[in-house]
Amino acid sequence: MDAPHAVVLFSGGLDSATALALAREQGFICHALSVEYGQRHAAELAAARRLAGALGACEHRLMRVDLAGIGGSALTDLARPVPDTPTSGIPVTYVPARNTILLSLALAWAEVLRARDIFVGVNVLDSSGYPDCRPEFIAAFESLAALATKAGVEGAGVRLHAPLIRLTKAEIIREGLRLNVDYAQTVSCYQADAQGRACGRCDSCRLRRAGFLAAGVTDPTRYQGLQS
Repeated sequence: MDAPHAVVLFSGGLDSATALALAREQGFICHALSVEYGQRHAAELAAARRLAGALGACEHRLMRVDLAGIGGSALTDLARPVPDTPTSGIPVTYVPARNTILLSLALAWAEVLRARDIFVGVNVLDSSGYPDCRPEFIAAFESLAALATKAGVEGAGVRLHAPLIRLTKAEIIREGLRLNVDYAQTVSCYQADAQGRACGRCDSCRLRRAGFLAAGVTDPTRYQGLQS
């Protein structure tokens, strides 16, 4: 029996790298999809290009969507600063409808590939309060996919996998280390520089650093202002 194919949303960050490694461990032939949507932390896309093959993806595709043209987020509007301290409520780094749009692209590609599985590295515990990282959203999108596609109507709808959704960052890191993910090559920072070095101050950096500390392993992240 041939191995099943899956589309994996792959940003080049810690969580998506772990999700790709888990999909490969489960026996899927993985098609990694990265999206350039106008994010200020474009260094993550360079990380995605480096890592996709190393993590076993059979191909890596980059698609472009102009979410910067819509704005509404500190990640797509350079005039809006990324907070250096924790904030309450849904933060300004939330990108309107981002995961809905990214999953729609993954769904379209999966239908063309006749792949019945999509993996995404969303996580509700360390999501910074983003509404499109919740289990309810994942379940709702899977239901939408069954109604909105030719494959779904014909009874071959996709299964949407979010294997990290209820894990702590430390648990995610331990899973990735078990699967030999090289986290030094990943980029999670919201305002990483052109070399992929992290600011060490944004919410994503704080969560990542706390995860390595809780996991009891050395943080391999390269930070700005420090020797590589």
